[in-house]
This record gives sequence, C-alpha cells and structure tokens, in this order.
Amino acid sequence: MKKVCIICAKGTIEDVYAALIMANGAVMEGLEARLFFTFFGLDAITRNQMNSLHTATVGNPALRMPGGLPFPSILGMLPGVEAGVSAMMKSQMEKLDIPTVKEFLEMIVAGGGEIYACKLAADMFKLKKEDLTKR
Repeated sequence: MKKVCIICAKGTIEDVYAALIMANGAVMEGLEARLFFTFFGLDAITRNQMNSLHTATVGNPALRMPGGLPFPSILGMLPGVEAGVSAMMKSQMEKLDIPTVKEFLEMIVAGGGEIYACKLAADMFKLKKEDLTKR
C-alpha cells in the first residue's frame, strides 16, 4: 500500500480523532495520505467548531461510566450531560498529551499529508473558505 484516503463524515470527538490518528500514522509510515472532511466531519476543520467537538451520549452503546458500568443512554438527554462527558474525554486526552485537532492537522500537513473539505457539504452548511482552518 502506497496511498490512503480517509473520509471523516462525523463531527464527534471519537470520529474526528480516529481519522486524524489514522492519517497521521499513514504519514509517519511514509504513505501518501489524504484526509477528506464531509458533512458533520467539517466541524473538525471549521475554525469556530474544531475546539468544541463532543462525544455522543445518546445511542452510544459503548459509552461507559467511570468504573466500567454501561452509561444509560437516557441520561444523555439531560441538560449538560453531553457537555460533561465531552469535557471528561478531552481532559483524559489532555492527560495523555494527545495533540489537539489543530495540532494533528498541522502535523499531517507538515508530513506531506493533504486535507480536503467537501465543497457540496460546505455549500449546504453555508461555509466559506475563510471559515475553515488554514491547515
């Protein structure tokens, strides 16, 4: 394998980071890597959204509470729960010194990777080129 194209269509923390980690790993292995953001994945490269990604608490059967107990999906409907879970995820990532979305994008581009935004989805969401990060 010499090339890889990764598509990010969802804007949750776990989906965005999965795409970023795979693209960064590909670049580090010397592969030609392209990262394509579409639909809600555009949040990862939209300046006003990239630092506000969340973890879905409703309909996420793998989500666990501290201690490993399953997280009841119905709790995710309560105000502030999704924000709290997302803050906890970001805190854990920070403790592990995981790069921010912007830092990952910069590392991917610096390593020769390419970042693309879906024009159709950007038009649907009324995003302009200046709304997107430069990396």
